[in-house]
Amino acid sequence: MRTGHFKENPGQLVALSDSRVVWTWFAGMLCVMVLAPFLIGNYGLTLVVSSLIAIIGAVALNMLTGQTGLISLGQAGFLAVGAYSNALLLTDYHWPVWLTLPASGLIAALISLLVGIPSLRLKGLYLAITTLAFSFIISHVILYAEGVTHGPNGVFVKGATIFGYDVQKGVPLYYLVLGLTVATILAALNISRTRIGRAWMAIRDHDIAARVMGIDLVRYKLLAFAISSFFVGIAGALMSLQLRFVNVDVFALILSIEALAIIILGGLGSIAGAVLGAIFLSFLPETLRLFFSMFADEKSALFTDYVYEIRGAAYGVVIVLFLRFKPEGLIGVWKDARKYWSNWPLAY
Repeated sequence: MRTGHFKENPGQLVALSDSRVVWTWFAGMLCVMVLAPFLIGNYGLTLVVSSLIAIIGAVALNMLTGQTGLISLGQAGFLAVGAYSNALLLTDYHWPVWLTLPASGLIAALISLLVGIPSLRLKGLYLAITTLAFSFIISHVILYAEGVTHGPNGVFVKGATIFGYDVQKGVPLYYLVLGLTVATILAALNISRTRIGRAWMAIRDHDIAARVMGIDLVRYKLLAFAISSFFVGIAGALMSLQLRFVNVDVFALILSIEALAIIILGGLGSIAGAVLGAIFLSFLPETLRLFFSMFADEKSALFTDYVYEIRGAAYGVVIVLFLRFKPEGLIGVWKDARKYWSNWPLAY
């Protein structure tokens, strides 16, 4: 007879979860998400779509940085590649959106190899600077390759329909993003249980020991770059659908900083932490707006002139507080709360 969280057979060790309670909660949350368009307004739906896209990007970055230990500041570049690939394939080449989305991910994955191959011997700060340089290179290529990318003029995204539904707005866009978000999370969870995921964690913990154990560092680092960039490219493609217009200015360095902040706040190496961090930072600006609206008019200079400065300062304060008092991130807070509830009233 099973007792507590002990496993009774090998199948329970590799299962996503063998707890009926977990699957019940997952099904309940999925039902709420499916019904969300009928419960919230258009503005709320837009915020939720943005948070779901952030979840895809955060889960993807967690594969590279959280699981493999390769620090990347090039997320903005890969998002731009995905967004421009989707926009150009839709607008200039008239591909259907069900082909442009995976194609955007594949293009981002292929381009990531250009970063991964020369970066194989780098790690830490040196790798971060290399990926940051790649992000700047992508921006300059987009600006000066006007014949392909439309240069600084940007691209208006149009023609994205599935089964006759316009997936660039409203409920169709929401369900498309929700489906891809669930698929990304399930894919990440399954990859982490495979030989690839375990090899990534071995490289993160000690790459020399991983090599001695027979792990091909070149192969698995390139896989980390490619798989992570594939999902980031899809996130960028979804951004282009939501924004309906892509320009190089949209993909500034702040996006890379926000992506790192998300996985740090959520908890490095944790897929659930990446999800929590993405939701937290996505709704943080709206929470700040509601908070300051209690003390000042939303049309005042505080909101109109200093909104980005306030948001940046809030990100910095939150990151510092978490690193100082809760380095495990939001997933650590959740585990502590669950442990406290399990041991109550004997918890202390």
